[in-house]
Amino acid sequence: MATPQAGGNQLDVTLSALADPTRRAILAQLASGERTVTELAEPFEMTMPAVTKHIKVLEKAGLVERSREAQKRPCRLRAAPLKAVSDWVEDYRQSWEESLDRLGHYLQDLQSAGKGDGRGRKKPRRK
Repeated sequence: MATPQAGGNQLDVTLSALADPTRRAILAQLASGERTVTELAEPFEMTMPAVTKHIKVLEKAGLVERSREAQKRPCRLRAAPLKAVSDWVEDYRQSWEESLDRLGHYLQDLQSAGKGDGRGRKKPRRK
């Protein structure tokens, strides 16, 4: 499993950027191709400066980059920081799966020993 310090600062910035649902929605839009800030703002009921702030947070995290094409400043997704998040989560997923596998084996052992299926229990006495 990765150490807590391994890339922690960038990982913290990326996870912080992903914590906001508006920013995740912006990334979802960009996943299908580049968009202008105006296009990104369309689905949201917020001011253009508020959307711009969200985009700046995503830029700081390295998730979005903007270029200049004449008067337009299209935004595009940069997926590299998402790979780092995916790798970090993968370490934990493996740990969770190993724990579930151990639980599954334990339950199988209980069943094969006649426990857990009702066999081997004493019936209550009738008076």
